[in-house]
Amino acid sequence: MDRTRVLVRRALPTDPAVRASASLFVTEAERQGLRADRRMLYVGTEPAKARVAAALRVAPGEEVLARRKLLLAGGVPVRVATSYFRIDLFGGTPLSDPGFVRPSLQAGIEALGHRFGHAEEELIARPPEDHEAATLELAPGEWVVQIVRTGHDTSGTPIHTLETICAASRHVFTITQVAGADEF
Repeated sequence: MDRTRVLVRRALPTDPAVRASASLFVTEAERQGLRADRRMLYVGTEPAKARVAAALRVAPGEEVLARRKLLLAGGVPVRVATSYFRIDLFGGTPLSDPGFVRPSLQAGIEALGHRFGHAEEELIARPPEDHEAATLELAPGEWVVQIVRTGHDTSGTPIHTLETICAASRHVFTITQVAGADEF
């Protein structure tokens, strides 16, 4: 398959019905007629990078729980998505178990008593790091789009940071204006 022809749409903000599904990516891709798959790459602790540390309000280098997966469309790697969680809130919980959280990660977070309050998302286009280029099978010169989404609970505590590294040439990002906020 021509890896430069796979285009996955990623809606911003994400439709709540899609976000609440067992897999945001699988639901979005299948709605687009793509055969979607996901593979868990890693579940464990690791030092927080600066951007993740700032989002979760922990010190850079402090251990956080990471859940990293590879997302494929038609057998082609298109995204690496890593969920980060504060150890003080989620260490030793079912979120630190290997494999996918059933029925969904969102349900797993809610089962631990956290209710969604709001989220912030930022997109950064940049050249890939070597390990990202290798994992996503990028050709020389291809870029990635890094999406960092931090979800806060109703008290304002950051509880989940999702860093998604997308092969830029394989994505279209559809951004929708929030209802009731239409101004030119």
